[in-house]
Amino acid sequence: MKRYWKIAVLANIKDENQTKPEGVPPDAFADFDHIETVDAIRAALETDGHSTIFIQADRDLPFALREAQPDICFNIAEGLGGDAREAQTPALLEMLGIPYTGSRVLTNGISLDKTLTKRIWRDRKLPVAPFQEFTAGDEPLRPELKFPLFVKPAREGTGMGVDMKAIVKNEKELSERALYIINVYQQPALVETFLPGREFTVGILGRADSKLYSRHPEWYEKDGFHRFPVLELDTSRSVTPWVYSNEAKSKDVGADGSPGYFCPADIEPELEKKLKHLALRAHQLLNALDISRTDIRLDEDANPRLIEINTLPGLTPNYSDLCLQAQSEDIRYEDLALDILYLGASRWGMLEPREHASEALKKK
Repeated sequence: MKRYWKIAVLANIKDENQTKPEGVPPDAFADFDHIETVDAIRAALETDGHSTIFIQADRDLPFALREAQPDICFNIAEGLGGDAREAQTPALLEMLGIPYTGSRVLTNGISLDKTLTKRIWRDRKLPVAPFQEFTAGDEPLRPELKFPLFVKPAREGTGMGVDMKAIVKNEKELSERALYIINVYQQPALVETFLPGREFTVGILGRADSKLYSRHPEWYEKDGFHRFPVLELDTSRSVTPWVYSNEAKSKDVGADGSPGYFCPADIEPELEKKLKHLALRAHQLLNALDISRTDIRLDEDANPRLIEINTLPGLTPNYSDLCLQAQSEDIRYEDLALDILYLGASRWGMLEPREHASEALKKK
């Protein structure tokens, strides 16, 4: 098999000087990446001998892929809008028969839809806060939802549509906020019970046969998964207290107005075990592949409730939550990126399994 590959890193890039089209939300494109993140991923992948190129995941992507003919794509593309935009690039790659990293089409389509994700989790008995989707803005509030409530776009990421006005305390504020979300973001508003407790995020890496393809089989537990250390987000000190908004997320780690990031979180072993279990189940029930990050918050009784899952977690060094979690256990950025690459490549038959790992598994 080919030892070194031509890898295309696919992403949507932020342009700070870009004029936003008329009618788009004020925080449109907030989850696009900076070119520095793409450069960091490319440099990491090249440490193991591969060559890389960057291709912007825009409307010219099909033609650029045909011209570049990469062996595999490292996908962090967010999509260009519309329903299930994070599934656009995986769908194109599937159609063209080009291998790529991370979750496939359906999972990326579902995970961005917070309401649908919560329904799946709830139906499989995972703990979520009471919620309701508003499509008109004046729907009767379900009796299980009590104020204060939290209102956000049902199909966005990176704290888009989330600021201090997201917390509503009465019917009037609820109606106003729901209508704002529906009109500005052109999608339903997700309304859920406000969770006043501590907030955490947990990364998951791997799958059942990870040890056969990873350069670091020691990372993975017997079930093939690596649970990253739990990261706590202290939003009480952020520019939007108790709200993990896009404004708060945009600030550099440690900057004034940014949340506190504590990893490993200072929590009881029993809570740590529970959070990691919930993150893994959240990952598995959506059929996420190889990498994800799940956000969890405690309710008023300190019970964990799943908020959302990110199947395209950020990979900005020294900034993105997943990278901070890896850093806290001395996992090098280069090794993290390469394991995501090799786990993806192995699913497309591009890697032979490690012989000694294969034999070890047979003995168990």
